[in-house]
Amino acid sequence: MKTIDRKSFLKSLGLAGVTALAAPIFIHCRNDDDTDSVTGTIDNTISTACSVTNSETEGPFPTKSPSGLVQSNIVSDRTGVPFTIAITVQNVKAGCAALQGAIVDIWHCDKDGNYSEYGGTGMQSANYTSVHFLRGRQTTDAEGKVKFTSIFPGWYSGRATHIHVHIYNTAGQSLLVTQIAFPEGNDSAVVQVAASTGYKGMSGYTYNSNDNVFSDGTSNEMSSISGSVSGGFALSHTIKVSV
Repeated sequence: MKTIDRKSFLKSLGLAGVTALAAPIFIHCRNDDDTDSVTGTIDNTISTACSVTNSETEGPFPTKSPSGLVQSNIVSDRTGVPFTIAITVQNVKAGCAALQGAIVDIWHCDKDGNYSEYGGTGMQSANYTSVHFLRGRQTTDAEGKVKFTSIFPGWYSGRATHIHVHIYNTAGQSLLVTQIAFPEGNDSAVVQVAASTGYKGMSGYTYNSNDNVFSDGTSNEMSSISGSVSGGFALSHTIKVSV
């Protein structure tokens, strides 16, 4: 049976205007000391809002027992282009200061678009129900940071390249479920990796603009990625929560 996520449900009700009205809320924070380079004064035309990152569906493949996967290296037996994931968590109730002690779970597919802990069904034919690759949990340090060692994700039909994230407070209470988007374009890491050995190219790829999660915008879910296929890529991203 096909499930419908939050965004698709709203769209089916004709509430696209809700997204349009909410869009100004979901913008990146800027530092209060961002000043005009000529006058030295703060540009008040740029919003100083510090708002919670968009929430998203966990999707059909959430980690089943994340507390048992406390690890920073989540590669396991998967092969692919080396990839590091650096996430910073900030608290909007503290002026977007770094949030120490937040529990961060991540999970993503392998180079073939498959997830561990699932499979053998019409949704994913490859059966990986007994393994736990590309899933991990870390706790943020004093700078609100966690880092994971992984491989660059592949993609699967209907979705753009992405990473799932679930953030909890120190007591284990859920704060936010979201997803991380990847930059696209001719020279993007997504395109470079898709063309590399073992990955499946871009034929049939769903871009962010048509993705059922990201199609309403990725302003505060878009990551920054640097590196190369030969040397590996590094992703950095900031997620804002309310504690």
